[in-house]
Parts: sequence; structure tokens; C-alpha cells
Amino acid sequence: MPRGRYALHDPHDHTPLGEEHFHCAPGPSGWRYVAQTTTPSGDHAGSIDLTLDGLGRPLRLELHAASWQVRGAALEGVTWVRTDPAGEHATEGNVPAHAFTGASPAFYVALSRLLRLTPGDPATRVRLVAFTAPVLAPRTLDQSWALVNRSAHATDNGPLTVDEYQVGDLDTGEQHAVHLAGDVVLAAPGVELEDLETPPSSFA
Repeated sequence: MPRGRYALHDPHDHTPLGEEHFHCAPGPSGWRYVAQTTTPSGDHAGSIDLTLDGLGRPLRLELHAASWQVRGAALEGVTWVRTDPAGEHATEGNVPAHAFTGASPAFYVALSRLLRLTPGDPATRVRLVAFTAPVLAPRTLDQSWALVNRSAHATDNGPLTVDEYQVGDLDTGEQHAVHLAGDVVLAAPGVELEDLETPPSSFA
């Protein structure tokens, strides 16, 4: 069960946005990721609880940020309920999309499990619903994903397989690289792995 800490920052000007303290593991249903986020000063900022099924689809998503809450799942595309801080109003949404995304590194791992790409495959188009902090406002977007390289690195615990993905925003044409090892993000825009207590889990 990997357990560690990501440092989050603005990918454009590198302003620190806080940290995400996480643990994750494969399980009977597929994979689960649980994390608490903090502000740069160390105050609690929110949480994420994401469970994938065996095919990588979001079985259950629960997000909290600034007293806003989102609960979602893969249902006729993706379906979610967003609740305001006062708890007086809840709005439901449904989009014919493949999965969810957001600021958490968990979503990179989730997309890699859903797409199951192999090196050399053409880029795959995927439609996502993103929830933007701090009010978790939903936004639908399209990305392209391609697995451009897979390499093995020697470690004290045996070889570590690292996948490099090229991710493109189809609205802006902007592209960036994402490096994953099992269910841990090694590097991505706005994400730095600061601490890892146990090795990544393998999905093989």
C-alpha cells in the first residue's frame, strides 16, 4: 500500500498550492486512493476518496474542498451530485464522459488504468469532467493520451517500470508529460512526489 506526500503547485508560475497526503492500494473492486490536502501553511484544505472498478472506471468519487462536496460515479457516462457549503442546495449533473479529473494526482493514475495503453499505440481521445477548486465547479474537457515510453529502472526493491505519457488538451493544443510508476505519479505538471514510504503497487 503506497503511502506518501505530493507537493502541489501552479504549473505556470510555480506558486505553492499545498500538499496531498495519500495512501492507495489495489483491492477486490479494483483500486482505491484516499488523501487529505493541506494549504501551504499546513491547514486542512480538503480530501479525495476515489475507488475504481476492475476496468478502471470510477466506481465512487467523493471530493471535499472549501466546504463544498461532490459525490460521483460512472453511471450512463459520469454522474455526480454537488452540494454547497450550507448543505441547502444540491445540484445533479450527468455527462456522456469517460471519467473524472481534477487537481489530485490520483486522476492521472485512474486515467492510465482506464485507457490501458501500450507503447506505440496512437493517441486516444478521452472526455472528462473536471472539478475545479476551491468550489468544485464541474467542467467538461477533452484530452488525448499516448504512452510514449516504458522503461525499467533498478531499485533496492527490484526493477521499477516507469511509463511516460503525453497528455494533450484538445481545446488549447497544450501538451505535457506525465510519468507514472504503478499507482504513483513520479512527475506531472503541478505535481512533485515529495515522500514515498512504500514502493508503488503493480497493476500487472
